Amino acid sequence: MTPAPGNQQSLDIRPTPRAEMNLYPLDTFPYEYAGREITVSFEMPEFTAICPFSDFPDFAVLRLSYVPGERCVELKSLKLYINSFRDVKIFHEHVVNVILEDFVAACAPLRVELEGDFHVRGNIKTVVRASYKKDGA
Repeated sequence: MTPAPGNQQSLDIRPTPRAEMNLYPLDTFPYEYAGREITVSFEMPEFTAICPFSDFPDFAVLRLSYVPGERCVELKSLKLYINSFRDVKIFHEHVVNVILEDFVAACAPLRVELEGDFHVRGNIKTVVRASYKKDGA
């Protein structure tokens, strides 16, 4: 699709490559009641990352709920992991997926839902939701 005349832009978009994000690792501990379903929910109201277009900070409230399998996430590592995005240039849609993928890789939950509720920017509010469900769960 060709942009309308006057709408063409030369965009210098430089998201941080995944290999260069330097994210704090997520630590876990054994869930002693594996087999008993519980839901663990977190709200992280001070999430910050950098907009790859403007280099200005993007702010969001992250909401994560999960049903643990055999492991639970350790809270201090979750805090440090989330805070390590503060210097990462990443799109709203991508950061929610990166966090979800890393969380699933670390904890192997039965189910997880993640919402990124981003503050208004340029008169547009963005909410991104992603989820994961283990096969058979």
